[in-house]
Amino acid sequence: MAVHAHPDDESSKGAATTARYAAEGVEVLVVTCTGGERGSILNPSYGDAPSSPEAMAEVRREEMAGAARALGVQHRWLGFVDSGLPEGDPLPPLPEGCFALVPLEEAAAPLVELVRSFRPHVITTYDPTGGYPHPDHIMCHRISAEAFEAAGDAERYRGAGDPWQPLKLYYNHDFSLNRIQTIHDAVTGAGLESPFGDWVASRAMREIPEREVTTRIPCSDHFSARDAALVSHATQIDPAGFFFAVPRDLEVEVWPVEEYELATSHVPVSLPEDDLFAGIHPEDRP
Repeated sequence: MAVHAHPDDESSKGAATTARYAAEGVEVLVVTCTGGERGSILNPSYGDAPSSPEAMAEVRREEMAGAARALGVQHRWLGFVDSGLPEGDPLPPLPEGCFALVPLEEAAAPLVELVRSFRPHVITTYDPTGGYPHPDHIMCHRISAEAFEAAGDAERYRGAGDPWQPLKLYYNHDFSLNRIQTIHDAVTGAGLESPFGDWVASRAMREIPEREVTTRIPCSDHFSARDAALVSHATQIDPAGFFFAVPRDLEVEVWPVEEYELATSHVPVSLPEDDLFAGIHPEDRP
């Protein structure tokens, strides 16, 4: 189960991993917390923006369906409302009723119910910072951690299904500085313009701490599925933009993996890993 904040996050974070496991016959469920109603049009070639948040949500539902097909995964919505990314100094208050303002147990309840019905062995989501400080990403982490801990406890979230305890919880690390620097160096070494130049300088200047990477999943055979899923999100992804600026043959050569941090495990592990299901008994694997 891969838990994400908005439609399109599943295509930019761990997408090739989910496509790989789905292709291998694993049941993979992507969960999207919000409808992406407050997202901006980030693709300059898209055209006119939807006329309302409701219209934007409908467009993004269609985009998400296309991405799920491209990845070969199942998909469910939690049904919360996009909080938007507050900007300004001081930051404005979040919109009333948005995902980030929902009390934790109320927000986690539908995810607990989904964990208990789908019965995943592994859950992936974001680290406590959200990967970047979007309130929905931080809230996505909070409810994922809550569901991982609570779904197996019969005394909690009564009425939300029979208890089920997932075995491993991972955080996505698709934009680690190590990855960015490695690809940046390879691109510039090939005499090409890197999309990561400003990013490398900015992260170094801000001294953003790097989190531990415990798990690297080989998945380059599924980069094409990831790319197709990205393109499905036409409001958000420019096919001529950032996500496609690195030649794919070069990317496969220098960075054929996706990275994770093992946050919690209820099975013995030996780090580093190259499989999200490492340590899970073959009879228990999906």
